[in-house]
Formats: sequence, C-alpha cells, structure tokens
Amino acid sequence: MQAMEKQQFINELNELLAEEFEVEVSTIQPEGSIKMTLALDSLSLIDLVAVIENTYKVKISGPEMLHIKKFTELYDYLYERIEK
Repeated sequence: MQAMEKQQFINELNELLAEEFEVEVSTIQPEGSIKMTLALDSLSLIDLVAVIENTYKVKISGPEMLHIKKFTELYDYLYERIEK
C-alpha cells in the first residue's frame, strides 16, 4: 500500500512539474537530471522550490536543494517530509 501511495505522489509531482516548467511528463525520468530536464537556471530553481513548498507545505533549504540532482532524490526527499 505504501509503495502505491509513493507512486501516486511521484505521478502528481511529475504532473505539477511538467505543467509548471512546460515539459512533457514523459521527459521526467527517475534517474534524469532535474536541471537539464526542466531547463532550470538559478532563478527557475528558486521557482521550483517555491512551487514545491507551496504545494506540499514543506520547507526546503537552499543547501539541501543543491544536493538534489536527480528526480529520484527529489522524490525521496519530499516523500519523507510531506504530511501523509
């Protein structure tokens, strides 16, 4: 059951990111680079953090976000912190 909940969370997050950054959901792959896939520069990285914080009511520190490179790392980081 928990694995399905996590997959549902991942699907929702992917849809949110695809819409926000105008990419196809299919381009978001677990091992893919967040910056490359979403074409992020330093300003759009701030937008990414803001969208996630507002949507999931979590706080992400700048240094923590700098260590998150792949979507799998983002999924795990957020899934551990969101209220279920």
